[in-house]
Amino acid sequence: MTMTPEQSDLIGRLRRVLAEEAVREVAMFGGRSFMVDERIAVSALKSGGLLVRVDADRHEELLDRPGAAQAEMGAGRTMGPGWIEVDAAKITEDAGLSMWVDVALKYNRAVTGTRG
Repeated sequence: MTMTPEQSDLIGRLRRVLAEEAVREVAMFGGRSFMVDERIAVSALKSGGLLVRVDADRHEELLDRPGAAQAEMGAGRTMGPGWIEVDAAKITEDAGLSMWVDVALKYNRAVTGTRG
């Protein structure tokens, strides 16, 4: 997988944010996905944006946050509720990135039954 500089930077930042978690990295969705308890939590996209797995019940609420959009698997093919893409410009600050990672981990823990 050839990485863009933006993606490489985001991967490094995600590794730091997720340092306390048992994480496995996998190439998928055209990016580098971070699996926690064998379920995708987030993925660093080639654009430097972030794909986030969230609770489908919170999907619409989370789409209202700045830079959040319905994730697509190719042009015009949405990934459905529970998948959000966050624009790279909205996660340049560590607080913004950490907020989205926290949302993903909260959902991950709810579906896996683990504690953080």
